[in-house]
Parts: sequence; structure tokens; C-alpha cells
Amino acid sequence: MSGQVAAYFDLDGTLLDSSSEKTLTLELAKRRPWRIPIGGVMWTLGLVGNLLRGRSFYDAARNRGHFALASWVVLENYSTRIANNTLQQKIPSAAIECLKWHRNQGHRLVLVTATIAPMAEAMAEVLNMDAVYGCGPSVRQGILSGSEIGWSVPRRRGKVPVVEQDAKENNHDLSQCYGYGNTMADTWFMMKTGNPIAVNPGNTMEKLAKKNNWEIKHWKL
Repeated sequence: MSGQVAAYFDLDGTLLDSSSEKTLTLELAKRRPWRIPIGGVMWTLGLVGNLLRGRSFYDAARNRGHFALASWVVLENYSTRIANNTLQQKIPSAAIECLKWHRNQGHRLVLVTATIAPMAEAMAEVLNMDAVYGCGPSVRQGILSGSEIGWSVPRRRGKVPVVEQDAKENNHDLSQCYGYGNTMADTWFMMKTGNPIAVNPGNTMEKLAKKNNWEIKHWKL
């Protein structure tokens, strides 16, 4: 049975007691302060443009304008350094033990996150995940415009097809799989698994978890 099972994890607020992308953004701004006004303007333009296209404020605010004019190479280098030197210390011991338990059961470990791909991949390396799905295009070259057009975006409902496709390609029975998340935005993919687990849930998510008899975990440093 273990070969049919995967454990799908969100990253920020779930396995990580921090925001990986905010940490990357702040480090980039600190080392290259000239990018602060550019990133601010591009993020605002992205917000307004997304709202005019009918997107919810939640999705509109999560545009990548703050990375506009940064190169993928720079983001990859920064992400690797930050993941190993800073964020590794932000992984709760209980989260590490959970990953070890799944590994000992023979389960496949998969990270599904709305974090930009270079940071998601750097954290997946630190966490020793078997697979990772982050936000980004299939080919990452050159300079970012701040737009997500043409990207894979595992955010909210966008995580569902990612999880379903991964399960199909790896012959997983989703009814036997686990789904870990910390916000209502994660519940879309969690409900596709037979074992949804709410991690550090807010009030609304905690009520939903209790109503549906989901396991609740609290992982904090």
C-alpha cells in the first residue's frame, strides 16, 4: 500500500514557520536597494491590472511585480543561500519528525507551494522532498517582467490539478494520500486526499477541520 501513498505539503506556515518568498524579497531589497521603488511600482501595477481583469484581491495581490527586472539566475542564487543559511532554522522540529515518519512508511514526499519556483526548489532540497511544484514557467531564462502569464501557479484551486496530475503520473491512490496545509486556500487540494491535516490553522480553518474530523497539528518554533 505504501507505494500508492504520497504526502502533499504546503510550505509557508506549514513546514516552514516563516514566509520564504517574503524573506527572499527582503534579502533582494537589502542587497539591491535600487530595486525597492521599481518593485513597489510594478507590484502596484500588477495589483490594479489583476483587479481590472476580475481577479479576487487575494490573487491580485500575489502578483510577482516585486521581482520585476530581477533575473532568474539571481533568484536561484539568493534562494539557495537563504534556504540553507536562514530558512533551514525556521523548520519546526515537529515538521521534521512528520517528514521522517512518512519517509519511514515508504511514502513519497511532495511540496506544492505558491512560492516562486527557485525558492520552492531550494527549500525542497533542504527538506529532502521527492518532488516540488512551485510558481514559475517551464523555462526560466532571462529577466522577470513581474507577470505570471505562462506560468504554472499552484495557488488555491490551482494546486488541485497539480496534485491530481502528480498522483496520476506516479500511480498514487489519492484516497490513501495525505494533504497538509495551513490556510483555507490549501483546503482545495487537501480535500482531494483521504487524509487532510490542518497545520497551525486559523479560526475558520480550524472550524472546518473539526467539522470534517480532520487531524489538527500545531508546528511552531
